[in-house]
Parts: sequence; C-alpha cells; structure tokens
Amino acid sequence: MSSDRLMRIHSAEFQAMAERVLRVTELTSRLNALPFDDEAGRAKLFEQILGKPLPSRVTIYPPFYTDHGLNLDLAERVFINQNCTFLDYAGIRLGERVMIGPKVTFITSGHPVDPEERRLYLTGAPIDVAENVWIGAGATILPGVSIGRDAVVAAGAVVADDVPPASLVTGSKATVHRRW
Repeated sequence: MSSDRLMRIHSAEFQAMAERVLRVTELTSRLNALPFDDEAGRAKLFEQILGKPLPSRVTIYPPFYTDHGLNLDLAERVFINQNCTFLDYAGIRLGERVMIGPKVTFITSGHPVDPEERRLYLTGAPIDVAENVWIGAGATILPGVSIGRDAVVAAGAVVADDVPPASLVTGSKATVHRRW
C-alpha cells in the first residue's frame, strides 16, 4: 500500500491513474451486468480488476464498484455485501473475516481544502481494516483511517479518525470547523 500522497492533477501520474479509472469502470460495468451464477465470468473480471485472482473464500455480492482495483487487498473470508464502493488509489486493505454491509464506501483520495490548491492536487492516504471488523450498511470510511481488530462501525457512520480495536463507533453529524 502507498503512504500519504499529494499528486499534481496535470501530471503523467494523474493521466495514468485517469486511464486506469476508465478501464476499471468498463470492467466493473461488465461485472455488474453478469448473471449472478456466472462464477467463471466473475472470477475472470475480478482478476482483471484486482490484477490477481480473488481469494477463494472471499464473497462479493454485486453491484461492486472500484476506481482503480490494483490497490485493493482482500484477505481470506472477507464478505462484501451489495452496492459497495472502493476508491482504492491510495490503497485499501481488508483483513481476514471482515464483513462489509451494503452501500459502504471507502475513499482513499480527495483534494486539499484550500480552494486554489484543490484544482491543482489530488490527495490520498491508505485505509487499513484489521481482522474480524464489521462495517454496517451505508458507512463511509475516509482517507488515512485504520480500524482496529474486532471493531464495529455502525450503519451510517462517517469514519474520519482511527478506530481502536474492540470498539463501537457511531455517528454522522457534520460540524462547521472553520469558514473562509
């Protein structure tokens, strides 16, 4: 997985990332249109999306979305429910026995807060989810977050800070921190 990063939008690195996003969007569109019982077709598309075969005991219910795919690391016995999104450019790792509810979103990239810099750079930081974590429906996990072993993220939670092991986190209230 990559570390925290700052990428100039008008750069060769950004262009390569944008090309990968277009390719993976096409692959996930095909994946999500397959009949559910077409296991061989799904396996072939997941291998192209992830750059390696899907671990044999990973379960993913479509629809499934990712923007990059190559930086999504899934351990054994991971379960991903329907309609989840993985914006994995900066890296996402899911440990063994992680359970992901429907409509969960993982976001590893963003933009600087400063209005001038926001048009020039893409920011990113990896997400790391330890073993035996449960993430409830509709939760959003933001860049740079680590979630400790045996933790539970409640449905609808927006996780912007690290989650200690064996803890429950809840909440999604937005708060004004500063104004321009």
